[in-house]
Amino acid sequence: MSQRIPVIAVVGRPNVGKSTLFNRLIGKREAIVDDVPGVTRDRTFGDAEWAGKYFRVTDTGGYVPDSDDLFDTVVREQVEKAISESDRLIFLVDARDGVTAVDREVASILRRAGRDVILAVNKVDSENYEAQAAEFYELGLGEIYPISALNGRTLGDMLDALVEDFPEGEYEPDEKELRIAVVGRPNAGKSSLVNALLGEQRSVVTDIPGATRDKLDSTLKHNGEEITLVDTAGLRKRSRVKEQIEYFSNVRTFMAIAESTVSIVLVDAIEGFERQDQNVVEEAVRRRKGLIIAVNKWDAIEKDHTTAREWELEMRHKLGSIDYAPIVFVSALKKQRVFKLIDVAKRVHEERKKKIPTSELNDKLLPIIEATPPPASPSGREVKVKFVNQVGNAYPVFIFFANYPQHIPDAYVRFLEKAIRKEFGFEGVPFTISTRKK
Repeated sequence: MSQRIPVIAVVGRPNVGKSTLFNRLIGKREAIVDDVPGVTRDRTFGDAEWAGKYFRVTDTGGYVPDSDDLFDTVVREQVEKAISESDRLIFLVDARDGVTAVDREVASILRRAGRDVILAVNKVDSENYEAQAAEFYELGLGEIYPISALNGRTLGDMLDALVEDFPEGEYEPDEKELRIAVVGRPNAGKSSLVNALLGEQRSVVTDIPGATRDKLDSTLKHNGEEITLVDTAGLRKRSRVKEQIEYFSNVRTFMAIAESTVSIVLVDAIEGFERQDQNVVEEAVRRRKGLIIAVNKWDAIEKDHTTAREWELEMRHKLGSIDYAPIVFVSALKKQRVFKLIDVAKRVHEERKKKIPTSELNDKLLPIIEATPPPASPSGREVKVKFVNQVGNAYPVFIFFANYPQHIPDAYVRFLEKAIRKEFGFEGVPFTISTRKK
């Protein structure tokens, strides 16, 4: 098993209950669920826990395009991609429908792949349906697990088998090591950027296998320092269904962000900064990863001396409160400013590890707070911030102690964030502000 958090994919034909099972699995802790524009579903990827063992779940169901050949255009590609992306598979079938031709074909693919498969027979909501579940032994995938994704019946037995050899505890990447995720929409130029970095540098490059998935990280030696590139580029397989490309692209993107310390979000200058780009930025912020926005294909844009400034202003307007991310204009094709990205990433990485002494925090911030105090509580009581401290090992966390922390509004928290950034920097670094009672 990889040192990464294990990845589980739920596969099977449409309407067997994959999304219901997905929701139940990630419901065991606060789910990581994200809206993915342009796809026919809104849940794709989440973290789950069972018996102290954590794993990541991807849901491959729900795509039903208008096609006379549903299997050829959808199911086969989903299964093959899930095999390449995952450490283990849950093959979900429907006890009420019995074994279908599509089930047999999926089982055949899984047997040929020689992968670890948990065969879960869904919709066994009571003992009355267990006899029907036994029919699925004919698929030749070993033990079957009759479950009910809807009410959770006997789900524990399946989960025990699923996580049997998974490592205990939640995986977190080494936050001291610089791991750069190159992420963005398909065709933004991620592969070209990674190739430009690795090729021009003529560095020592080591391929690190990503467990059983076809995802490889690369080690870039830059100015004597080894940097890991968590690459989501070059992994897309031929697909005849556009939604499939977008779906698996997003799954890879979110996984790469989770495994990085700094994310470079690559924007296509020809297509502009779109909502999907913003979703990727927001995922990096939500994960509290270092953040850089790189505008690629800058060589293809007609421009004058004001174009870059106009682009930056427009993007910052769209990003709103995420105004602290550095923006770099690059051309992966022409290898323009690509190594500036590495220099900026190193700077952001150092900013992310920065610790401000408590005395300096209070000396600088308390006078600002005194000059612009938080608004009074609804009952008219004065709200006073008395002390501030920085904690957190993985990323910066600032705790403000007050007499009535519950009455400090979100707008004032944003004011505190701006004050911290003005005094101490933290360029490209999302951080957390917490308020507690003194």
